[in-house]
Amino acid sequence: KSEKRQDLHDKNSGKLGCCGWLLVFISIIFVIVTFPLTIFMCVKIVKEYERAVIFRLGRITDRKAKGPGLFLILPCTDNFVKVDLRTVSFDIPPQEILTKDSVTVSVDGVVYFRVYCPISAVANVTNAHSSTRLLAQTTLRNVLGTKNLAELLSDREGISLSMQEALDEATHPWGIKVERVEIKDVKLPHQLQRAMAAEAEASREARAKIIAAEGEMNASRALKEASLVMADSPSALQLRYLQTLNTIAAEKNSTIIFPLPIDIIQHFMHWKA
Repeated sequence: KSEKRQDLHDKNSGKLGCCGWLLVFISIIFVIVTFPLTIFMCVKIVKEYERAVIFRLGRITDRKAKGPGLFLILPCTDNFVKVDLRTVSFDIPPQEILTKDSVTVSVDGVVYFRVYCPISAVANVTNAHSSTRLLAQTTLRNVLGTKNLAELLSDREGISLSMQEALDEATHPWGIKVERVEIKDVKLPHQLQRAMAAEAEASREARAKIIAAEGEMNASRALKEASLVMADSPSALQLRYLQTLNTIAAEKNSTIIFPLPIDIIQHFMHWKA
């Protein structure tokens, strides 16, 4: 029933009544009498990206905006409002927000929107652009208030999408289409930044120690296997000894080396035993 009443009200809102049509008729007579002069008052032009909402005696004459190009109005009874259909962008001022895990952060963003219904943008809201800006600030605080700090830092795309859907739904009766919402910057308190940096540094050091320990363990296993191979083949130990001498002679030429046969060392070891 309420929808039917609203439709009936919309149909009746475009009717001028007897007095209204009388004034319109007088205005037409005035245009005809002073035709060469009033042509400049009747002909109006709007650009490609603009539309004109015409009011006749305070009522919207048609449910469709005029333009682009030429259109006619009646002097004294008609006036019109131009509406820009181009995409508009604005910055959301930095907002101090308390996250779900009780961390205070400063967040700002940018919103892109356009007018898709000029009549709704003129008739349903006083200032569509200003109202959208204020609503974007409130929506930013409401959406981010339900997120943890980790979600805020890692899921910016999801937060932007949630804000876009919320803004688009709220501004739909105003004839506004929110095309995109982006989170620009998230500023953390300095103490929290230092704490997060210390935590990250400690985590990196722990991973480095684990990697070094794993390397030492792998090296010890390799040395154990090499010692078993050399114990089974004495000539392999001699070849390794000569290879070490060659490496030292190539890198450090100033070093003096006195080769000592391993058999002599083994003889002394057996004699001592």
